[in-house]
Amino acid sequence: MVPPSIDPLTNVQSKDIIISPENNISARLYLPKNPDPHNKLPLLVYFHGGAFLVESAFSQKYHKHLNLLVKEANVVALSVDYRLAPEHPLPIAYEDSWLALKWVSAESEKEEWIRDYADLNRLYLGGDSAGGNIAHKLAILIGTELLTGIKLCGVFLNCPFFGGEVAIGDEVIHKSYTDNLWRYVSPSAIGCDEPWINPGMDPGLSSFGCKRVLVYVAENDMLRGRGWYYKEALEKSGWGGEVEVVDVEGEVHVFSVNFPDGKSAMTMFKRLASFLNS
Repeated sequence: MVPPSIDPLTNVQSKDIIISPENNISARLYLPKNPDPHNKLPLLVYFHGGAFLVESAFSQKYHKHLNLLVKEANVVALSVDYRLAPEHPLPIAYEDSWLALKWVSAESEKEEWIRDYADLNRLYLGGDSAGGNIAHKLAILIGTELLTGIKLCGVFLNCPFFGGEVAIGDEVIHKSYTDNLWRYVSPSAIGCDEPWINPGMDPGLSSFGCKRVLVYVAENDMLRGRGWYYKEALEKSGWGGEVEVVDVEGEVHVFSVNFPDGKSAMTMFKRLASFLNS
């Protein structure tokens, strides 16, 4: 774990806040250099990866990842620290993340960085791996449950962690691993076609709460096919929005988190900056 700071490389400021003391849910808030209160910025609510089992919003690699992303995109970011399996199995990570989003909707005016610098009518959700799964799930909830004071403009999924009973492409080589992992983090699930695992089986997919989705997949990621399948499922659902998949040659799962200084990561940050500010 690393403390919040003013990052010397990016000049991005960060601080930690409590979302729900009762449930031990907290988050790290990021603010780019020299924000202008007269020209408010998009707010990105971000969910870290780690297979629902490991990592934190406060870990060194996610702190660096968010600093670089916030600098490039010039947005305010809220990185949510949800509770982890197996002590807190699914759906607890979804419930914690939804509480965080409801806090943004109802309580964030009390937090000066959000009140003074963030435009809640330009809200985005994002995440990598398991965090991408969470961002997807919350977008469905926003489309079906009323949250006042915010407008979801887009969702960014980086190598999202999805599954299903039927293997897709090269996934068959690793499928027993991912299936067993799903059962471990979600022991209440009947199988790998539960809606939170396989979005193609979600009857609420057409209610997705915004009209723009950006998905990144990587050539050497065993979950690559799931990202392409996700695009297909959204388009077939009757949703009516636009989903773009960027397939990065030669890269691995969540490359921008593990290698944030790399050329592919920097290219992603620039593409994401355009997505968040369009």
